[in-house]
Amino acid sequence: MTKNIFRSLLNRYIVITPILLVLIVAQMEEYSQLTTSGTFGAAIRLAIPIMLAGLGGLFSEKTGVVNIGLEGMMIMGTWFGAWGGFTFGAWQGVFIGMLGGALFGLIHAIATVSFQVDHIVSGVAINILAAGVARFLNVIAFEDIAFASSTASPRITGDIGRLTVPYLAGGEINGQETTNLFGFIENLNVFLISDFAGLVLGFLSNISYLTIFALAIVPLSVLILWKTPIGLQMRSVGEYPTGSESLGVNVYLMKYIGVTISGALSGLAGAYLVIAGTGIYLEGQTGGRGFIGLASMLFGNYKPFGILMGSGLFGFADALQLRSPKAVHGLLIIIAIFLFVLAIKTLFEKKYIPSLISLLLSSGFLIWFLNSESIPNQFVYFTPHITTLIVLSFANQRIKLPEKIGVPYKKGELN
Repeated sequence: MTKNIFRSLLNRYIVITPILLVLIVAQMEEYSQLTTSGTFGAAIRLAIPIMLAGLGGLFSEKTGVVNIGLEGMMIMGTWFGAWGGFTFGAWQGVFIGMLGGALFGLIHAIATVSFQVDHIVSGVAINILAAGVARFLNVIAFEDIAFASSTASPRITGDIGRLTVPYLAGGEINGQETTNLFGFIENLNVFLISDFAGLVLGFLSNISYLTIFALAIVPLSVLILWKTPIGLQMRSVGEYPTGSESLGVNVYLMKYIGVTISGALSGLAGAYLVIAGTGIYLEGQTGGRGFIGLASMLFGNYKPFGILMGSGLFGFADALQLRSPKAVHGLLIIIAIFLFVLAIKTLFEKKYIPSLISLLLSSGFLIWFLNSESIPNQFVYFTPHITTLIVLSFANQRIKLPEKIGVPYKKGELN
């Protein structure tokens, strides 16, 4: 009885364990940057492109089409977003970037749905093609423009706009600065309360309107996929296309819609990097975020809010290594304790090999933490990727893939 209760508690609280550990370790002065408003604000900005790519993968794979071409569609979003932003303005660039991504999503849909090309092969081809097309278009479009090159665009015109909430985060009203309530609470340095205030302040301070727009897509995705007839049809063609067709659902059309939306969201992710970030297109700007978006989709178990959490994890690790490489050292003890808890959990589940591996890794991270004062820069830069790999490798999730994902479908066939 006691054993079952303990196992139940482990299953219930394994997800919040890292959060509690971060809060505790952040009380040490050298690791205080773990929970500052600056870190949280940077984490939000860095997580948004990952989240959008993950949501893009969700729409595609819910219809049964594997989309590893998210990276290429993001690349198209960066270039078209930069071109639109330079030519017409910031907000126009956002929607032109979405169109660029949607175009390559449509190409992926034509290849996989109509021509039955293997989904992985098509996705790889999209990624390769996008990089070349972006270089070609950049040379053609900006050949005679000052400060542009074959790998970079000129700066976009206009601004997307930013918001700092008055009174809560110190925003201005009629040019007059107001009280910063959450900033005051954060500076009190009270355990948990100040940390929470830092999180809220990071969201309410200097946040771009494009970030707010992107975050609104999360509940909108839930609404579309689970609360509307078209969402039901999209999910049904990924689970049982033959049965869906017998009920009058246009299977091809639903797959086309899902993959095109996937491209549009990935294009938005790319446009975000340019318009809310650097202000220019740079070759290699996506930095593999499309693939991390796929990882966040798996981490979130094909749920929009789960994808938000997964992308937030990567964004936090990325922000930490940018703002305070010293604080990254504190992640070692956090990972060590988390893996130890995970080892106990898997031991109770009688998964002895994963338990042993978790215990050995936990010991390794603990020894590393105790015998070092910092982490070499090479590992610091790789922190976000290591964090993501650890979570994906050891988080015990029951991922429910769509039944017919990746399976070619021909109209009228029985399967």
